[in-house]
Order: sequence, then C-alpha cells, then structure tokens
Amino acid sequence: MYAPEQDRPAVLDRRTGPYGEVVLRRHGDRLEIIANGCFLMDTSDGRSERLLVRSALAALPSEAVAADDASAAGPGVGPHLLLGGLGVGFSLDEAAAETRWGRITVVEREAAVLDWHRSGPLGPYSATARADSRTQLVHADLLDHLRDTHDRYDVLCLDIDNGPDWTVTDGNRSLYSPAGLAACRERLAPGGVLAVWSAGHSAAFAEVLRNNGFCAVRTEETPVARGVPDVVHFATRPA
Repeated sequence: MYAPEQDRPAVLDRRTGPYGEVVLRRHGDRLEIIANGCFLMDTSDGRSERLLVRSALAALPSEAVAADDASAAGPGVGPHLLLGGLGVGFSLDEAAAETRWGRITVVEREAAVLDWHRSGPLGPYSATARADSRTQLVHADLLDHLRDTHDRYDVLCLDIDNGPDWTVTDGNRSLYSPAGLAACRERLAPGGVLAVWSAGHSAAFAEVLRNNGFCAVRTEETPVARGVPDVVHFATRPA
C-alpha cells in the first residue's frame, strides 16, 4: 500500500559536494536534512540542541559569564561561543536569545546548509539570530577552522553528524578522535566547556574525553518521541 501523496517527503534541494550528498526535504509540516542517505535532523523538536547551548553556558565558571546584557553592550563582551554545525538553526537561535553571550561563531562545512538558511526554506528558523551583531557564520570544516584560527573560545558546542558512535560521513570520525579532541582543547580558554551532541550515550567517548585532558566529564539526556534519548556530553578544559 502506498502512502498518501501528502505523507511522502518532498525533496526541496539535493546537492553533491566534497563530503557526499546532502538533501533538504519537506515531510508534512517539518523540514528534514538527510546526509548520504541518512537522516540527520528536522525542525520538529529542538530540545536537545537547545540543551546543548543552555547547559554549556551554565557549566561555565560564574566569573567567565557577564552579568549584564552582552548583546546590548556589543560583540566581544561576555563569553565567546563556537557552534560546530548550523543544522536547522535551533542551537543558533537558542544562543542568540541569550543576552550573556559576547560572540557567537557558527562553523558549517556544507555550503548547501548555509544557502538554505540565507535564502532558502530554513531561513525563518535562524533569521533573527543571523541578524544579531554577535553572530558570525563561517563556511569551513570544523577541524580546519580550529587549526587555522587564533581565536580562543569559552564554549565549543558541537552538533556534528549523529555523534561519536554513529557518523554518516567518514571524515567526521576524526573530530571525536584524540587528535580532534586535542584541537578542541587547544582552542578552549582555561576553564572552557566542550559540549558534544549525540544521538545516544557513549561510555567509550566519555572515557576518551577523560584520557585526553578534559575534566568534569558528564552527560545530560533529553527524551525523544521514539527511541533512546538524545545525549549531550560535557567536559571542561582544566583552568
């Protein structure tokens, strides 16, 4: 039996680039991003992506967080946040809604995703945040950016692929390796927080974090409609 036409996903755009195929499709009232044939995320529920940003800020030492309104004071006042992956924009929207962030840098390697936000169907999900003077969008591979930049970040929030144990792009595995975590640690300020989104809990990844110079390693879970909870792994660069 075939599904009714309105229940079938409709492909809005399909791109093939250096990391494989990425597709934006509409399924009912939600938009979905598919990479190399594997579902990544949609616009139906951004609770775990918002938790990623909100809990990372809460984990910072109080002296690192400006008590006043950093957005009114201008870029540079308050902690500097790097978001690895733009996705459908929930993490960026959460960050821009928080006035205490001083700067918000988003690193996204897929040109298609940036286009879908700047002039495509995902635009409404990030329009206010992209217009914020604190926000900077960077088109780059995250590890390349970490190795090339001279910036230091107070928080790195990574929402890359489906997490350390389930990557749909082989090149993303290196981000969760000791070398990739060393690059993250190097760009964090002392006392800075690394927060990593994952589609499931990974005890092995938590151990890798502990073995590669991070402390205060912990996880937070967010229930999802079906399946195991989404997880955010947190770790801190020692002060």
